[in-house]
Amino acid sequence: MSRPRTKKFEFGKGIYYFNIRKGFNNNITIKRTEKKVAVEAYKQYLKTQPENCGWLGLWDGKKFVEDNFEKVAAEVAE
Repeated sequence: MSRPRTKKFEFGKGIYYFNIRKGFNNNITIKRTEKKVAVEAYKQYLKTQPENCGWLGLWDGKKFVEDNFEKVAAEVAE
């Protein structure tokens, strides 16, 4: 019996991503196209479940850039 794929999508270039852990071995990846909207959504998750949130950053096609949430949030606040 084959194992199911854990990631059923491809990351889109120029999109912000973050993960929310929902129980054992269950991660939800959330995407937002705009930086300000992504930061605000991630802040809302941090308020309710800070231990289950993980900021991934902006996907540039090969790796995640802008992966430091504090720095990105400071840029949006300016």
